[in-house]
Amino acid sequence: MGIVKINDELHEEVRKASTAMVRSINAQAEFWIKVGMLAETNPGMTFTEIMRSELKNANVALASLAHE
Repeated sequence: MGIVKINDELHEEVRKASTAMVRSINAQAEFWIKVGMLAETNPGMTFTEIMRSELKNANVALASLAHE
């Protein structure tokens, strides 16, 4: 585990987003970092495609939820 130093303005945006997304500040920052890494390594994928892929990789039953 390490410490990531970010500027105060970005920290405030992470804090606000974490409240809206019901995540801790650290969890929100980790989410944005992971999504950013996935976006950089998969430039042809949209955010929605990345999320769908990650949920599928986690064995989330997306098809069964779509029918409710």
